[in-house]
Amino acid sequence: MDFLIEYGYIGVFIASFLAATILPFASEVVLTGVLWAGASYVPCLVAASLGNSLGGMTCYWIGMLGKTAWIETYLRLNPAKLHRIQQWVKGRGAWSAFFVFLPGVGDFIAVALGFLRANAWIVALSMTAGKTLRYWVWMEFFFAISG
Repeated sequence: MDFLIEYGYIGVFIASFLAATILPFASEVVLTGVLWAGASYVPCLVAASLGNSLGGMTCYWIGMLGKTAWIETYLRLNPAKLHRIQQWVKGRGAWSAFFVFLPGVGDFIAVALGFLRANAWIVALSMTAGKTLRYWVWMEFFFAISG
């Protein structure tokens, strides 16, 4: 992780991207190290948010590679019901991407939204909002305890 900290904002971006994929990685460690080294607030927030959002969208696109026929076959869901679920997710359900920042379940939410063909623009927007809020809270916490 030290080499990512040495890369500064690019290291934050890479760490955040990796943390949002299915790889287990803690971007907060790199973000904290870069902040501790004296990096600026806004560029760190932008790098972390964009990296994490692009990583989350990668999970979304992985989900899109799945075939809806698999749901029909393995989950025994009839095509009409699956179509209704997909239509709901494309609109209102896509906003659930806001919660992709949650540890443990976030990757599954992103993959599921891709698999169910949620609206990519709404997913990207709400995912970025949630991830930005998460990093903002982390950074505020860091500055509050570091004095």
